[in-house]
Formats: sequence, C-alpha cells, structure tokens
Amino acid sequence: MKLGAIEGGGTKFVVGVGDENGQVLDRASFPTTTPEETMQKCVDYFKDKDVEAIGFGCFGPIDPDPKSPTYGYVTTTPKPGWGHYNVVGDLKRAFPDTPIGFDTDVNGACLGEVFFGAAKGLDSAVYFTIGTGIGGGAYVEGHLLHGLVHPEMGHVKLVVRDDDPYKGKCPYHGTCFEGLCSGPAIEERWGISAKELAPDHPAWDLEAWYIGQAMANVVLTLSPKKIILGGGVMHQSHLFPRILKYMREDLNGYIQNDAVLHDDHYIVWPKLGDNAGLCGSLALAVDALKK
Repeated sequence: MKLGAIEGGGTKFVVGVGDENGQVLDRASFPTTTPEETMQKCVDYFKDKDVEAIGFGCFGPIDPDPKSPTYGYVTTTPKPGWGHYNVVGDLKRAFPDTPIGFDTDVNGACLGEVFFGAAKGLDSAVYFTIGTGIGGGAYVEGHLLHGLVHPEMGHVKLVVRDDDPYKGKCPYHGTCFEGLCSGPAIEERWGISAKELAPDHPAWDLEAWYIGQAMANVVLTLSPKKIILGGGVMHQSHLFPRILKYMREDLNGYIQNDAVLHDDHYIVWPKLGDNAGLCGSLALAVDALKK
C-alpha cells in the first residue's frame, strides 16, 4: 500500500511516501514559508506519487473536527499568514478522490508510536514534543483524543519552584509547561541554547523538575500505559531518569502501579526517533483509509 505523509512544522515541512508498516520509502523537506507557497510544494510533491491516502500532521492550533465548518484549518496560530488558513482544502482541490487524515503534529506522532513504535500494542499512550514549543497528543482506548478541539497539554499551568524567579516565556499563560520548559524558555532564562548546555548544568535539574511535575499531572488525568517524550530539548538521555524521579516524588505514592513506581522505561524517547512525525502521518493515512 502506497501512502503519502506530511509533517507540517512551524519551521519546515517534511513530505514523504511510505507504506502501512511505517516504512518511509521517499522523503523531501522545505522551509515553512507562506501557506500558499508551502502547500503548493506539498501538492507538487504528490502529483506523480499515486498514493492511496495522505496523512497530514500539522502544527496548530488546528480544527480536526470533520463536522466543523472550519475543519482542516490552521486556526489561531501566531505564525504570520497561517491563521485561519484551510490547509486541507488545498489538498482536497488537488486530490479530490484521495482520503486525507488530518490532525495535530503531536497527535500524529502519538499515533505513529502506537502503530509502529514505543507504544506498539498498547491501547493508551501520551506523546509530547518538547522543543521550540510544547505539544501533547493522547491515544485513549484505541483512539486519538479529541473533544472541543484537541489537547493543548503544553499549556497546562505548573507550580513554580520556590527558587525560580523566571516569569515564563508563553505570551498567553506565562508559567505554563511550554512557558517554563520549551527551548526558547531555556535560552531566555540561561542566556544559552539547550544544545549548548553541559549535562551537569543546573538548568537540567530545574527542567526535569518541571517536566516531572507535568508528567505527574498526565498520570493523574489520563493514566497512560506509556509516556513518550520527543523534541529537540529531549536529546539529553540524562533527563529521563531525573524526570521519572521527580514525577514519582510529585505523585508521592498515590498511584500504586508497578509501571509508575518501578518501570524505568515508563517514560521513553520515541522509538521512531526523528521519523516519528512522518511515520505518524503515515498512521493518519492508514486511519483515513479505514474511515
């Protein structure tokens, strides 16, 4: 089965062709410019690919509700030119007979890890990307979680540590998860980018403290069987044991479950690695064919 995949990021778009087993057979990428130019490049890529369906995991916020009049739109994004733009409409006009699966980039990556990666075989999982921004996707009882719109777990407010004077980077919520832990927040707080910080820098203990708190909240609200943390900030293997430690301290023995209490692989790096987004979009294409 030949499937198309689009990983739509705020900085770059990755397009590819793969199969129902998550094998990426071809890929290309280009910078995210205007929506018209960027979507036309997507259309041009797929014109001669003869795919059976296209999966599109897009940066948000988006409207993923097929019953909504603004389904397929990027909605209130601060990215210039992209607000209230119908990205799915561009694909539908070019490929009217091709099923299109559309969701957030993080929901797509979550589905990819469930279909092909670290959460394969599980009926619940949560995926976060922690990078330029923070977003979360949830897979619950065999389905991606939607409601009014889609989860915005990166904007949940966190309790600020007593010794932390930082006011947060998020223009909407200040000291939310994204405002405290994203790449830009790290750089603004410490005056150096995350990739330049040494593993023993105090920034990482503070980062793990906040991420651990956020993961405790996820355990209490969604009770996932696996938590997957991707994104540029998480390219630090030393973070994972620290996050587990702080999550367990925050839960304080309230959740008596072996996965939470003792499994050192309960919170993991994406098995699909940097292919998580593209494989997630392949999973969205598989899902679209089922519908």
